[in-house]
Amino acid sequence: MYVPHFNSMPDRRELQALVQAVGTAQLVTVGRDGYPLATLLPVIWDDDRLVFHLARANQHWKAIVPDSPALAVVTGAEGYISPSWYATKAEHGKVVPTWNYSAVEFRGRVTVHEDPGWLRDAVTRLTDLHEEARAERWLVTDAPEDYVRKQLRAIVGVEMLVERVEGKAKLSQNRSDEDRTGVIDGLRREGGGREHALADAMAAELDR
Repeated sequence: MYVPHFNSMPDRRELQALVQAVGTAQLVTVGRDGYPLATLLPVIWDDDRLVFHLARANQHWKAIVPDSPALAVVTGAEGYISPSWYATKAEHGKVVPTWNYSAVEFRGRVTVHEDPGWLRDAVTRLTDLHEEARAERWLVTDAPEDYVRKQLRAIVGVEMLVERVEGKAKLSQNRSDEDRTGVIDGLRREGGGREHALADAMAAELDR
């Protein structure tokens, strides 16, 4: 991933917060035939590993060679940036469109897991992670045991042992404060939910 120094995200806590907020990652692997496969999956970042699961009917997992290299990409808020929003447009007109976004890339090696105990732990942790903020939390144990066992047979797990993590926040840090404020206002005025989330990320970066 190309990361200019002003777009770098060196704070691991910031990366973890982004991954948890997004909750999914594109898992990209290459099978023995040399062709890449990608699947968007729910993800848990657990210290030096990522934990995924996918439907057994998804043929992606069968193409994963044990301990083979893989890439996982988590993408945060993103959106089109109109040059009309820059304050400097009125000064000299030397502005062009761009695309702002935040992303975290993981590189490492992946292994498939079919053990029911491993899978139960993975889905329990994932459920607890997303239910913890709810007033009436749903637990895996709320479902009948026979039903849970049946559902576990319909999935497989994938574990990535992380070798490298890199984050990038392209949030107009190379522009003046006036330009950045103009972009934030433009996103909030003209955009929808995605653009509003991007504006919030830009505002937080600007306040640092």
